[in-house]
Amino acid sequence: MGSVPNPGELTELTQPSFDEFQHQTSLMTGCTLMWKELSDHISSLEANLMRQSEALKRKIEALDSETKTSLDSLKKRELSIDDSVKIAVNRVELLKKDALKTLNDDNPDGEVDNGDGLLQILKSTCLRMEAKEFWNFVSGRKKDIELLREKIPEALSECIDPAKFVMEAISEVFPVDKRGNERGNDLGWACVLVLESLIPAVVDPVIGKSRMLITRSVKEKAKEIAETWKRSLEERGGIDNVKTPDVHTFFQHLITFGIVNEEELDLYRKLVIGSAWRKQMPKLAVSLGLGDKMPDMIEELISKGQQLDAVHFTYEVGLVDRFPPVPLLKAFLKDAKKAASSILEDPNNAGRAAQLAARKEQSALRAVMKCIEEYKLEAELPPENLKKRLEQLEKTKTEKRKPAAVPANKRTRASNGGPMPPAKAGRSTNAYVSSFAAPPSIVRSPSHPQYPAAVPAYPSPPPAMYGTQTPPTCPYMYSPEAAPQLAGSYPGAPMNYPAYGGYGNGIAPAYQQAYY
Repeated sequence: MGSVPNPGELTELTQPSFDEFQHQTSLMTGCTLMWKELSDHISSLEANLMRQSEALKRKIEALDSETKTSLDSLKKRELSIDDSVKIAVNRVELLKKDALKTLNDDNPDGEVDNGDGLLQILKSTCLRMEAKEFWNFVSGRKKDIELLREKIPEALSECIDPAKFVMEAISEVFPVDKRGNERGNDLGWACVLVLESLIPAVVDPVIGKSRMLITRSVKEKAKEIAETWKRSLEERGGIDNVKTPDVHTFFQHLITFGIVNEEELDLYRKLVIGSAWRKQMPKLAVSLGLGDKMPDMIEELISKGQQLDAVHFTYEVGLVDRFPPVPLLKAFLKDAKKAASSILEDPNNAGRAAQLAARKEQSALRAVMKCIEEYKLEAELPPENLKKRLEQLEKTKTEKRKPAAVPANKRTRASNGGPMPPAKAGRSTNAYVSSFAAPPSIVRSPSHPQYPAAVPAYPSPPPAMYGTQTPPTCPYMYSPEAAPQLAGSYPGAPMNYPAYGGYGNGIAPAYQQAYY
């Protein structure tokens, strides 16, 4: 059993090792680093909390401001109801008197020789609430579209119920075209014009566009019409095949009657992309609530090769910095040139390839030049080179259209009732220019064995070729140098003769010779 050391007895101290010292040092260093990390983390949390607190405070202030604005607006709308009702009642009474006066007028319609006459007729149909007569008058005057755009809003303000009147007026073609076999001209332009003109007529006279004077029943009817149009999409060939004027009418219907549905934004987006070339489509897209989706829509247009349409959309929503227009326009021209080259290489369009290719490039050049002028991009993309290229294409097109020199073998149509020359003949009323180097081999009809002789400038053929009968002399002369002497398969008649000239019996042939 070992002895227990005496506590009071002095013993020799153990010297700490260097490894132990390093271990302690590393522990202190680790603690220091951990403390620093914790301090930084706590400081970061405090700063983050402060930022979130400030953001929350700003949101609360914004919400308070919006709430105050909304309450003020509601109060203003509430106070304005009485004034709006008084104005509407007075207006109805005035319209009632005007309508009675118009009904008692034996000749309400005047001559449409100027804007006043046109306005008089429009007001007359609106006062009488004759929607069909109004529609027939407007849809038949497309040439006066600008004058109609100016006068229709004033005329619609004469209606007792303008919104209902407009729905009845366009019901012949929207939401479904009911003309049946009489379908001909596209009347989408008239629908859009009337729907646009309705907006000023239904604006609240006190607080403006924030409140439209459209009754609840009319708005519900407008929603039913929109649903009918959407159900008819399958009959129209689906979203990808629907006509652009129909899409424009549908969008304007939604905007005019204030029935845009946020749950259908995807449908609106697809329809906008399918008709993006329409000039008004960017503005319509914004009015439909697609402003937040514009970047994705612009990228989709670029991926489809519709760079020019993408430029219009970028300017409408202010995304020019994100989608610079000049590179897009250059890419559009490059794609158009590639398309023109592919047309030239297409064997199926060998006859018209050059014309189609030139037309394709000319259209692209004009569109880009118009875009440059509209958005003032002359400094970034000078149009001079584009104009030179366009002039070059126009010059080439003009040279191809110039009539060739009158060939020596020009033939004239007989005056005794011969058939008309082919479509490729010259435009002279009494001349035919052959487009072939020589007549075809099938030139003789069994029912007409006798042909006129050549003009005296040619050597007379041997009498044996005509038998004993002397051929008549043709009064129509043509140059002898362009009439080659060919060995035909019918030795009984010469191969070259005036086209459809006088036959030996003086009667026009009952057939038209095939040239192609």
